[in-house]
Amino acid sequence: MQNRVVLITGGARRVGAAICRRLHAEGASLMIHYRRSMAEARALQAELNAIRADSVALAQADLLNMAHLPALVNDTVQRFERLDVLVNNASSFHATPVGEIDESDWDDLVGTNLKTPLFLSQAAAPHLRRAEGCIVNIVDIHVERPLKNYLVYNAAKGGLVALTRSLARELGPEIRVNGVAPGPILWPEDETWSDELARQRIVNTTLLKRTGEPDDIARAVRFLVCDAPYVTGQILNVDGGRSVHL
Repeated sequence: MQNRVVLITGGARRVGAAICRRLHAEGASLMIHYRRSMAEARALQAELNAIRADSVALAQADLLNMAHLPALVNDTVQRFERLDVLVNNASSFHATPVGEIDESDWDDLVGTNLKTPLFLSQAAAPHLRRAEGCIVNIVDIHVERPLKNYLVYNAAKGGLVALTRSLARELGPEIRVNGVAPGPILWPEDETWSDELARQRIVNTTLLKRTGEPDDIARAVRFLVCDAPYVTGQILNVDGGRSVHL
């Protein structure tokens, strides 16, 4: 990753921050996008720039505003003079039970999980093509095992899997496109997931009988970026075996 440049959406915290730390440790320079997590973004920038000066920049943007996406790419190239990797990590996640779904749910969940990755990838493609770079999309194992009451989220991530494979076909041979599908890594921060028994039931459906760590996802992203030059159009499940549990 020496002298390579990564643009990552939603990179200020949680899994996004773990991906940033892992790729930065490999030598990459980073443009870290955030929406509202300014304090976390600045703290991560300071942490990583203390390790290697001027290697991390920040970009604030509302990814639901399509006009912001070309500027996000252009700002990255202007700052670092190239773009090698795009990680579409930012995601909205909330329940949408049938009968309670409205258009704003659709716009938010499909917008962040499917529409933004498409248009950001399109904006980045000319630069990635010159660098013979790659795109990594963070999808979800619930594409295969739909999560009850999360219909729109499941559908949006399903679309992102299809988008990943379609982009791999459209952008090859210069650009590789793959996805990472997390299982139980970090619990959502809202109260609907605070029940310890409910959490344990989910953990029990993994073959490894434990939750993963954010760095498990970061390591998978690193593999697809650095060590998989003959891999494209693939989804790598990082879920403790939950996706094959019968």
